[in-house]
Amino acid sequence: MNSLKQIVGVVLILIGALVAIHTVVEPLYHASTQASPYSPNWSTINPLMALAIVLGLIFACMRKQEVDRQGGDAAVTRDFLAANTIFYGLLFIGILFFFNWFNLMSPAYNAVGPDAVSVIWAVIDAALPLLLGAQGLALVKSSK
Repeated sequence: MNSLKQIVGVVLILIGALVAIHTVVEPLYHASTQASPYSPNWSTINPLMALAIVLGLIFACMRKQEVDRQGGDAAVTRDFLAANTIFYGLLFIGILFFFNWFNLMSPAYNAVGPDAVSVIWAVIDAALPLLLGAQGLALVKSSK
């Protein structure tokens, strides 16, 4: 199980880094227009983000349950705060991600306008690398 945690941790860190780098670099090579607001590279990155969110949530939930079992009625610890922040942060970003991704994949699904969709993507692209990095590092450290 330790080697699996380490592999998943490295994968989460790499996907988080990919999202962060692409978010910063995209405006340098892609001029947004009404017809093409996003770089075509996102069609490759989005499935990786979905995989990372699911894997991150699975391992964050396991970590949260372990911390909850160990803590009992004890005072709030650093591990408790980290486990809960990462779990609920990934859950929040995951809900936003899948909401926006389904909106992107299906033109008939238009719950919000294009400006709101862009703002939601900006929040996802800024928060997801931080959450994936934190979860990935926790997995790599716990497997040693």
